[in-house]
Parts: sequence; C-alpha cells; structure tokens
Amino acid sequence: MIRAYKFLLRPTAGQGAALGEMLRDHCSLYNGALQERRDAYRHPPKTSVKYGDQSAQLKEIRAFDPGRQGRWSFSSQQATLRRLDKAFAAFFRRVRSGDTPGYPRFRGVNRFDTVDFPKDGDGCRWDSTPHDPVTRVRLQGVGHVRVNQHRPVAGKAKTVSVKREGKRWYVILTAEQAPPEPLPAIGSVAGIDMGIANFLADSNGGFVDNPRHGRKAATRLEAAQQALARFPRVRRDKRTANHQRAVNKVAGLHRKVRRQRLDHAHKTALDLVREHDLIAHEDLRIRNMVRAPAPRPDPGRPGGFLPNGAAAKAGLNHSISDAGWGVFLTILHAKAESAGREVIAVDPRNTSRTCPQCGHVSAENRPTQEKFHCVSCGHHAHADTVGALNVLRAGLVRRDANPA
Repeated sequence: MIRAYKFLLRPTAGQGAALGEMLRDHCSLYNGALQERRDAYRHPPKTSVKYGDQSAQLKEIRAFDPGRQGRWSFSSQQATLRRLDKAFAAFFRRVRSGDTPGYPRFRGVNRFDTVDFPKDGDGCRWDSTPHDPVTRVRLQGVGHVRVNQHRPVAGKAKTVSVKREGKRWYVILTAEQAPPEPLPAIGSVAGIDMGIANFLADSNGGFVDNPRHGRKAATRLEAAQQALARFPRVRRDKRTANHQRAVNKVAGLHRKVRRQRLDHAHKTALDLVREHDLIAHEDLRIRNMVRAPAPRPDPGRPGGFLPNGAAAKAGLNHSISDAGWGVFLTILHAKAESAGREVIAVDPRNTSRTCPQCGHVSAENRPTQEKFHCVSCGHHAHADTVGALNVLRAGLVRRDANPA
C-alpha cells in the first residue's frame, strides 16, 4: 500500500528564496504551456497540443533559459506539464458529460504552490544525509534542506513534493509499505449520524461534540480580513511589509482552523475504528447540501425577487462547512481500510423520520431538531440517535446482501 507523509521544512534564507524561484519558474512553465494550447486551438485547423509535444520541447526551453528553467529538475518540469494535461483531460470529460466545463485557468504566483518530483532520486533525494542525525531532503537547484521529521517513515520513498502554505514550506512524500496487520475483531457495530448541534451521534447513544473551530476563530479572522482589505490589491512582489504581515496573519488563522479540523477528524475516526468492526454512515452529498437556494422572481414586480431564505441557508452552509464532514469521512474510510474494518455508506433518506421500533415513516415523528416522538407507537428518543440506529440497520442489510 502507499502512504503519504507530510513534514515541515526548515530552509535557510537562501534556500527559501530558491524555493520561491522554483515555484515561480514552474508556474511560468505551466502558464506558457497553457498559452501554447490556447493559441494552437485558435488556428483554423484547431490544432490540439498534447503532453508529449510539450514535453519534447523541454530540452530546447532549458537550453534557451539556463538561468531559470535550466536550473530545475527535468522530471519535475514534466510533472508540471502532466498537471496541465490532467486539467485539460478533466475539462473535456466534463464537456462530454454535460457538466460545467471549467476551462483550465492561468495560475498566478500566489496560486501555484506545489512542485512534484515523480521519483525519489531523480532531481530530489529523501534523507540525503543519512550520516547526519538531522533529516534533510536534497532538491535540485536548492540544496540539502533540513526537515522537521516528527515521525519515522516506513517503507521506501516513491515520490516527493514540495508545497508552500503561507510562510511555511512542507515536503510531502509517498512511501510504499506492506499492508498493515488488521486489528482483532471486537464484535461491535455502529451507525453514525452527522449533525450540526453534535458532530455525530452513534447508535449506542453516544455523542461527539461539535468543536466549531471556524466559529470560535470568526472574530479574530474578521478583524484580520478587515485589516487586510485596507491595503490595495497589488502583486505579491509589490506589497509593503505591513501588507505582507496582514496577508500572513489571515493565512495563519485559516491554517490553524484547518489543522484543528484535521486533528479532530483524525482522533474521532481513530476512536470509531478501534471500537467497532463495522461503521455505517449516511452517504451525504455535501456539495449539494451547501448550495445557495435559487432566486425566486417576483411575478408582480418585474426585475424583483421574492424572499428565498438565502440568509438562513448561508448560516447553515457555514455550519456544515465548519463541521468538516467530508474531511472526516475521507479519513474514516482510510483508517478503516488500514485497520481491516468495514465502512458502509447508506441512503440518508428518511433516516431521521423512521421509527426504529415500528418502522412508521412520517415528518411528524420529529417535532423538533433534537426530539423524536413516533406518532404511531409513541416511541421517543433523541432524533440523532434514532437516525444512527436507522443508518446502522440499513448498513447491516447492505452488508448481508453483499457478503464479501
């Protein structure tokens, strides 16, 4: 199996400048390749330029510009061209399927933050100073950069990526490992119901509080964004020192909230995987859930619109995004696969309206957000717990219908 590791880099001032130049030149290569494809297609024959055509030009590009493009790894530049090729492949796939196409865009220096090295040893070398207790990664054109390796890497490094997040630099590497030993069977199963008031409720009556990291940081983030808005929008290299500090402060607050969400998701998922052999959850379409409501034209007032609840829906959308359901479910599936556990996604329809005792389905069964009271048999419980029970029941049915 392949596992990814992410470590903080500790570059010197010179190495930091070289890393920034590496991103700048790869961004320039990406934009130049995109412009070539656009220009070729605008010609009357509508010529299509492929990855192989552009990769074959790299040798001439590097020879023509040895001070910039010629400094960096040939393989990393090929990876940048592959990234553009994947963007076009995804664009044409969306066109064929009738979705919103989203033509590949030019990248500004602020929006191009990653350089990939497809193979360890080709333009990069993980643990390049094995004789030194301090771990370093060697990058062509940059040198041996110190790595804050906070945990050991199991297996052989396959690929290496360098990423910029605000003022910080990270190295992300993938390593090939033997499949881990599955955890011993416990005999416990659980269904979980995701929510806003509580992050989740399980079928055993337990609850996990919603930490609301984004809401807790909202006041500080609002003040930081207002301070940033006072500066004019200029290029990165034209910012004053105060402007750059304001940018870094906003980025730092966002980074902290993101890391808090990840930490909470990892810990919650790990507890579930350790305690249960099977975990069932709702198959949520989060992107659809956070869509803004469609406008409602007023037939009696041309050009006017009726209230559509957009303000209330915006608050709900912020709460859903702050909870981080999608990140949590992704982490849960990954941890369950490593531990030999089973995770099943079930249809979420009517899970909170169905009585687990008599099976009666009605919207009246849930008079409030937290209260469930069956109008048929009188069963009452917490609405989230009822939802988790119904999710578990559907998950067990699906497992039995599709035995491994």
